[in-house]
Amino acid sequence: MIEDLVTRTAAARTFLAKLWALARPYWFAPEKTELRVLGLRLLVPERWIARGLLALILAMNFFLVWMSKQLNAWNAQFFNALQEKNGPRFWELLFSLASFEAFFFSFTGLVVVFIVIAVYRLWLRQLLTIRWRRWITEIYFRDWLADRTYYRMELLNHGTDNPEQRIEQDVAQFASQTLMIGLGLVSEIATLVTFTIVLWGLSGSMILPVMGGIEVPGFMVWVALVYAIVGSFLTWFIGRRLVRVNFMLERYNADFRYRMTRIRENAESIALYGGERDERRRLSDAFARIYETWWDYMKLNKRLTWLTVFYNQVANVFPIVVQAPRYFAGEIPLGVLTQTAGAFGQVQGSLSWFVDSFSQLADWKAVVDRLTTFAETMTRMKEAVETERAFTKTAATPALELDRVDVALPDGRVLLEGVDLTIRPGEAVVVQGPSGSGKTTLFRVLAGLWPFGRGRIDLPTGARILFLPQKPYLPIGTLAEALAYPESPDTYAEAQYREALEACRLPHLVDRLGEQANWSLVLSPGEQQRLAFARALLYRPDWLFLDEATSALDEATEAHIYRLVKERLPGATIVSIAHKPSVLRFHERRLRIEPAERRVVSEPVPVPAAE
Repeated sequence: MIEDLVTRTAAARTFLAKLWALARPYWFAPEKTELRVLGLRLLVPERWIARGLLALILAMNFFLVWMSKQLNAWNAQFFNALQEKNGPRFWELLFSLASFEAFFFSFTGLVVVFIVIAVYRLWLRQLLTIRWRRWITEIYFRDWLADRTYYRMELLNHGTDNPEQRIEQDVAQFASQTLMIGLGLVSEIATLVTFTIVLWGLSGSMILPVMGGIEVPGFMVWVALVYAIVGSFLTWFIGRRLVRVNFMLERYNADFRYRMTRIRENAESIALYGGERDERRRLSDAFARIYETWWDYMKLNKRLTWLTVFYNQVANVFPIVVQAPRYFAGEIPLGVLTQTAGAFGQVQGSLSWFVDSFSQLADWKAVVDRLTTFAETMTRMKEAVETERAFTKTAATPALELDRVDVALPDGRVLLEGVDLTIRPGEAVVVQGPSGSGKTTLFRVLAGLWPFGRGRIDLPTGARILFLPQKPYLPIGTLAEALAYPESPDTYAEAQYREALEACRLPHLVDRLGEQANWSLVLSPGEQQRLAFARALLYRPDWLFLDEATSALDEATEAHIYRLVKERLPGATIVSIAHKPSVLRFHERRLRIEPAERRVVSEPVPVPAAE
């Protein structure tokens, strides 16, 4: 089984522990992936594909470091040929076909091989990135959707801001940045070791005028080390606040996007209210937070850029200035001077990796923090639900039974006490009561969604259950997909779709089954509710829960829909919440909520209403 990535990240405390908790599971993932090799279909564990790609990329990294060493050595020969005015040697170093070895170690050969390896290293890294991203994304949205976590996070007010951004953007950045930073660090270490050896051999010794003169071998290596340490410390000191600023900037950007998404989703309601002015104010306030945070980001980056630009520009001439006395004294030729400068640049660059990568590291840490806080939030939510949950649920009866059930709110306040009731298969029951009395909350308890309260709930055994809320959920896609939800559109034949639409008085939609649209915006509230009942006719549930599911229908259409459900689903149990008196006659029993006594009264439907 897949290790529980969410639990691991929630338990992590330090940054490295969080990073390891996020990264490790993929490299030990047991799932198998189908690969096609020479026409053969092979099932290979994902971890071996990941490790193989990583090993190949690392080998290319090391090869490119070796190629850089060869180019550094070529550089010395090239400038020596220039200094000596040796024309034949000059052209031979640029391009030679005298032998394969001569071609390979010429500038043309070295550059061609370097480019090919660099291109395929990038391509393989991108392949590994998308595979890793796919794996982590599936883990996160699996846990987000499992056990209705997405619903309970909002219900308990434990929601992490913009979970869609965490799963889409932050996971993508984590996979790409972790590989880029990790592989870059390995490459820099290999470069440091390789060119430290080269620079040590080229540096010579330096006599320090202290204690009668102390000889320092490989002094250019020590100069590079001191230079990098000073630059790294100053970079950390100046830019350490960037981590927090990056975190907040991403948060505010995501919130700004989400607000615009909400406007698009509720375009009609906002238009009917004439709420453009208020929405503009809200968007302006949201963007103001981005603006203010961006100014902080700009100020910190400006300070950091002053340092990094100065640091890198000085590094270009610093080794030449240090080695110039030896060159002017005739101890080293021009080629060795340039080779030393190149080797110093490689060593100093490797030692200064922290300086050059600080902004990226700050952003990377913010991404890791956002992903781990999201995982921690999901874990805390599940723990909170388990702590608060006092319902004992079983599935050993064909009926739905509540035994001494107390219904509470998330803050602990009790809405209903000692509820004892039984809803038998095939019954039609309506729940009524004043606004705010707890009808919807009781409905959620009956549906098994509400976690707050205590008592025993016996749920129907193996029953097909369907819930139709007041505003049905219609996924973006074809009309057939919206009708078939939560099942796949190929579950039903086209004739079944057509018949269900016509039965629910939606004949004008019959020819639009294959049309892609955001049906929540295309259809009127009444059409959406009739479409939901067409969905029920296709799904054929054993238990049908209706929460004001006919509130947008006129009385005649409402009566037609209820009679249709009774006719087409004769054995289905119907549990309705309804304010309209016209709905009563389609039910046999009423559950009336008495908010003052915090109790539920079960009684037959009043006779006048039934007649």
